[in-house]
Amino acid sequence: MMDNMKIGQMYPATLPPGNVRVGSKPGAGAPDKSFQQVLQEETLKFSHHAELRLKQRGIQLEPEQLRKIGSALDKAAAKGAKDSLLIMNDLALIANVRNRTIVTAMDGDNLRDNVFTHIDSAVVVS
Repeated sequence: MMDNMKIGQMYPATLPPGNVRVGSKPGAGAPDKSFQQVLQEETLKFSHHAELRLKQRGIQLEPEQLRKIGSALDKAAAKGAKDSLLIMNDLALIANVRNRTIVTAMDGDNLRDNVFTHIDSAVVVS
């Protein structure tokens, strides 16, 4: 099985779900969330459609932009948003807030004369 854990060491994804818990102190009863739940809540995902649009339009997102998008989703979630339009410079993203999934992406050229439907909020990302 596994030897003693070392800080910074990577472990295979085959650990049983819920094996590592966060949000509780030893002996304090049931933990709040599993590591897997926390990771899924923090992970930004892209739908197949969004990946195609980004590739077709030559849009590459830098780590700092991804961090800002994640932060925008956190703000939208705090307000109870479900599907949001995220506007960042000359880029527009439609995101499913609950799943933290970018559904589609448009650049400045494709934003003109566009109507955005099936959203309940908009976030200007700065």
